[in-house]
Amino acid sequence: MDLAFGIPTDQILLYAIYFFLGSSVLGVIRVIIGPTVADRMTGLNLVSAQILAILVLYAVREGRTNYLDVALVYDIFGFIGILAMARYFTGKARRS
Repeated sequence: MDLAFGIPTDQILLYAIYFFLGSSVLGVIRVIIGPTVADRMTGLNLVSAQILAILVLYAVREGRTNYLDVALVYDIFGFIGILAMARYFTGKARRS
């Protein structure tokens, strides 16, 4: 058990995971309430980044590298999804 500032590392990683879960909830609220499309896309991008951080922290905590592969694929799909939505809404704005 490694110690960082007298606290076990597993406990620090668990607190970080809880922090990212809490901020993900705030991002989901922004996606639901967001008055504009830009607010919703920003909230969705935030949630995507938070879930990526949770996956990486969980992989480090458990010592399992397969979660890092899942995190990488998740991030690639999240990035492609954000690009697709941006392109769709940009094209929709030009037609109006």
